[in-house]
Amino acid sequence: MLDHIGLSVADLARSRAFYVKALAPLGYVPVMDLTKEQTGGYEGTGYGPPGRPQFWVGSGGASTGRVHLAFAAKTRAEVDAFYRAAVAAGGRDNGAPGPRPHYHEHYYGAFVLDPDGHNVEAVCHLPE
Repeated sequence: MLDHIGLSVADLARSRAFYVKALAPLGYVPVMDLTKEQTGGYEGTGYGPPGRPQFWVGSGGASTGRVHLAFAAKTRAEVDAFYRAAVAAGGRDNGAPGPRPHYHEHYYGAFVLDPDGHNVEAVCHLPE
């Protein structure tokens, strides 16, 4: 059901250092760092088992002060359908369906802000 989750933090460097140490005994490591230049405002670090970021901490962007949830979709068509349904239900666009190659080659996602401003995403990791 859940693909990954993200928390907004006040001090990214401080939180990154904390989670590097706190998650190490569990075998979770920093897997990916994203810059504001790559994303248009958000910067953060994704942690998880090697090669699979599932827990994100970051700052900036539309999700500041809110939670980010990403739901797993089986196909790109499901991502598109999620986006249409969420917007029709009153969600606000936060990133139309499309590829996000700065995450990885086949990443296809869509983002909406729910009624409380949480950044909700559907994502498919498969090619076409």
